[in-house]
Amino acid sequence: MSPSFNTPAASEIATAEELLAAGDIGPCELVQGELVMMSPAGFEHGVVTQRIAAFLHAYVSARRLGVVTAAETGFLLARSPDTVRAPDVAFVAESRLPRGSAAGFFDGAPDLAIEVLSPSDTRDQAARARATAKIADWLAAGCLEVWCADPASRTVTVHTASGVATVAGEADSFASQAVQGLAVRLADLLPAST
Repeated sequence: MSPSFNTPAASEIATAEELLAAGDIGPCELVQGELVMMSPAGFEHGVVTQRIAAFLHAYVSARRLGVVTAAETGFLLARSPDTVRAPDVAFVAESRLPRGSAAGFFDGAPDLAIEVLSPSDTRDQAARARATAKIADWLAAGCLEVWCADPASRTVTVHTASGVATVAGEADSFASQAVQGLAVRLADLLPAST
């Protein structure tokens, strides 16, 4: 879908409200008032992201703990300059859900943000720096936990608000600090290796 005639040019988007009003301009984030366009994800990235989202959704919905959001859901992390980030998967606890209309971006960080690395994120130094900056933004905005899934190395690095980062390998499991009672085996998140 192309932008409407009233949509501001990408160079004119500097606030969360302008980004929301721009409509469907493609995958992007607003980082300190600067629009950052992103390429569509590759197939493996999409498969891993969906698998994680389905696993988390099944757990959260069965216990009525909150909601799980899909990729491209915007979270307003900072103002002046505005930062709107979009994780691959996120969880927001029931107690923090907006009451009434929730048509705009979520105001604040999710309790859990999950990022799935693409092959370029692990090979390219600039892409690794962008991924690291995104994790730092989530935690600085109040996210309790960030999972960084790396399908290539078959690991998940769990970053917590206390500054601890723990790497879980293919045979490992870990307990979430953000999702009540959730214990995760990496095999539940990543498709079987071929």
